[in-house]
Amino acid sequence: MELRHLLYFKTVAEQLHFRKAASRLFISQPPLSRQIKELENELGVLLFTRKERRVALTDAGKYFKTEVDAIFARLEESKNIVQQIHNSESGELKIGYISSVYQSYLADVLIAMRDVYPYIKTNLFEIPTSAQIKGLEQGTLDVGILRGPVHSSQLKVQTLFLDPFVVVVPANKGKYKTQEKLAALLKASPFIFFSRDIAPHYNDKLIEICARMGFKPDIVHEANNAHSILQLVEAGLGVSILPYSLKQQYGYLKVSFIELKDTPVNTEVVLAYKQNNKKAALKWFIDNYHQGK
Repeated sequence: MELRHLLYFKTVAEQLHFRKAASRLFISQPPLSRQIKELENELGVLLFTRKERRVALTDAGKYFKTEVDAIFARLEESKNIVQQIHNSESGELKIGYISSVYQSYLADVLIAMRDVYPYIKTNLFEIPTSAQIKGLEQGTLDVGILRGPVHSSQLKVQTLFLDPFVVVVPANKGKYKTQEKLAALLKASPFIFFSRDIAPHYNDKLIEICARMGFKPDIVHEANNAHSILQLVEAGLGVSILPYSLKQQYGYLKVSFIELKDTPVNTEVVLAYKQNNKKAALKWFIDNYHQGK
């Protein structure tokens, strides 16, 4: 039995017409009929019934078609994976990341990767978690640096680190001896935060933290990235509660990061990717980025 026998059978089974199947295969009908007969003889079964120019699959033929379809689907998948592996040495790696994750380490890993994969082109996309999950599922991203939870059965998720939330206030308001005084300030202050559409998980965490401190936040200003939020806080337009890792990235801004000692709420920073993505450069990136964190 050769692959061409399976292809001929699959085409006839789909067309249920020998002449149409032959035309699609670019061969004449007699050789096609002969190949199908050879296949039936080898299997020792009748795959088709032929009555008055009408062709139908037997029960054995219906089962065999299901198996043959699966074989061709697996071959197509294998072809795609082989192409991925080949392209991983000279293709591109598409990386998503969120604005609130420290970026200098990402740059360090990409510089090191250039020595191992000098012909790989890296594309970076600063996009929120929800958009990254969609991009990873659809294949427009290879890997994402995002915040959990990631609700997707298609993606493999690895924890990088837990990031505690801290209060962010203008620099001239940065000293509070008790948590009660800090809570009183926050309760009386306008909040600057991500919009719920962009970061629903962040919003849930903010509401949780404020509820544990005894108030509901008055969100007056919304922004789509962490840098804009911090700039608005620096300008004195309000306060915020954000992940501590932002202090590494935006320490030059005139804001104070105040630890929430009595409210230890964290957010999880993760790597996410499709497990069947076989790009060698992706595996290298995951291993090295994960080790460094």
